[in-house]
Amino acid sequence: MASSQAAFTVDLNNQPEYQRILEGKPQTHGMRSGRVYLEPGKACGQHSTKNHEELLVFLTGQGELALGNGDRLAVGAGKVAYIPPETLHDVQNTGTGPLSYIYCVAPAAE
Repeated sequence: MASSQAAFTVDLNNQPEYQRILEGKPQTHGMRSGRVYLEPGKACGQHSTKNHEELLVFLTGQGELALGNGDRLAVGAGKVAYIPPETLHDVQNTGTGPLSYIYCVAPAAE
C-alpha cells in the first residue's frame, strides 16, 4: 500500500509540560503520539485505549502503571510498556523526580 505521507522528524522539547508529537490523520495513517511529563505524585488519569493499542516508552523517572484489572506494573527510565485494546490504565509518578514518557496510540487491526 503506497503512502501519501512523507517521512519526517520531530524535535522533542525539554520543557516540563505535555508535548504533542503526532496528531493522527492526515499527518499519519491513524497513529497519535505525545510526550507526557509528570511531577512527583502526579498521574495522567485513568483512561481506556478503546479500540486502539498503546506503547509507552519511559524516558526519565520511576512510576507505576495501574491497569483496570487491578494489576500494577513498575515503570520508569529504560522501560517500555504495551497496553492492549479496551484496557483501562493510569500512569503515576511514584519517584522523587519527574517521570516522562512517549506514548504511541494506533488503531488495532482485527
